[in-house]
Amino acid sequence: MRGRAPGEVSSGPRLTDELARMRERLATRVLAAHRIGSERVAAALHAVPRHLFLPEQPPEAAYRDDAIVTKRDEAGQPISSSSQPAIMAIMLDQLDLAPGLRVLEIGAGTGYNAALISHVVGPTGRVTSVDIDPDLVEAAREHLARAGFGEVVVACADGAWGYPERAPYDRIIATVGVSDLAPAWLRQAGPQARIVVPLDVRGTQLSVAFERAGPGELWTNRSLAPCGFMRMRGSLAGPERVVRLAPGLFLLLPDGTSDADGDTLAGWLAGPSVPYLTGVRITGSGSAEVFWGLGLWLAAHELRSGRLNEERPSGTSGGRLTGAPLRGPGWQSTLGLLDRGGLAILTTAVASARSGLLTLGAAGFGPDAARLAADLAAHVEAWSQAGRRGLASLHIDAYPRSRAFFSADETPPPGDALIMERPGTRFAVYHD
Repeated sequence: MRGRAPGEVSSGPRLTDELARMRERLATRVLAAHRIGSERVAAALHAVPRHLFLPEQPPEAAYRDDAIVTKRDEAGQPISSSSQPAIMAIMLDQLDLAPGLRVLEIGAGTGYNAALISHVVGPTGRVTSVDIDPDLVEAAREHLARAGFGEVVVACADGAWGYPERAPYDRIIATVGVSDLAPAWLRQAGPQARIVVPLDVRGTQLSVAFERAGPGELWTNRSLAPCGFMRMRGSLAGPERVVRLAPGLFLLLPDGTSDADGDTLAGWLAGPSVPYLTGVRITGSGSAEVFWGLGLWLAAHELRSGRLNEERPSGTSGGRLTGAPLRGPGWQSTLGLLDRGGLAILTTAVASARSGLLTLGAAGFGPDAARLAADLAAHVEAWSQAGRRGLASLHIDAYPRSRAFFSADETPPPGDALIMERPGTRFAVYHD
């Protein structure tokens, strides 16, 4: 099946030259912008036609470096999508794929990511993808067959249980946000396996590549990358809660954060705000680093933290989260603190027209707006004074709950590590 020229399909017309050029432009942009080191992943991006996996979208939409929502729940919250090609490439690079490997994918989506994997592992490899939704499974099978990757096995199953029928696996990748490493994944992982997951660290999501640390059961990260995925559903659904404030506006509450009433929060956001600027400045290109760096700081130091996400119609500006530090086509996102007295969100403001710098600040809402804005601003300043720690110095170790936290021959995590207790795994998150 893989003997055809790139872009040629087993049924239907050949791809037009224009679609081929779109695919080449997308692949070239992604590879250049994100320094993808794997030549095999690069070849897959150039070869696999994404538009065949998004038949209900205009073909040109498939060749933008954007995530595309493909299914929503009754509240309008996205629950499945074709992920942004850039983060697909980053995670596949982290996965360290090679011909002949056996790969398990948790979250089939449209099937496009499984096709990229299959292109790399080749006819001697084996790809298995599982998804909890029967309609998504059927669609992914159809897309894969149409694109010439019918040998990929797509099964309808709860991803928390993996897929023991085709274990063991050399590589396991989750394309949904997870808060735990399922014991089934660890059992089905081969001795030299690598597991790549978008791990939730109390509201901040990181793509973590885990490998065994020596012959024991401890797993440690080999690489980290910022990411943002829809959360896993089913028996491994995490402790995070999502509160709908208004159409297109959602609040993510990590584990440990108090419950919140959506109507009350929406009313506060619609009212006056109390601004609080800090002395912390960043470059315009540094907003993502701040988002994940400060997000990790809040995760470790603040039980009142949360994250606000807003979808906006494409081409529109403004919205409720004006000045949000992280934004893309049709969406914007920010961090915040909340308690019964109000809500404060992280904002950015232009420092000066010439400097190109942004000043970080907070905007408070509700009865205790000033107090919460001051608290959030204090965290921003403390994070900056501590050296603005980010991903470069971060480590994450995973200890299965079936064993002792750490054995006598292992170095324990530092005393200031963030310890996350999850049903199957105890995570230690710390900096050098």
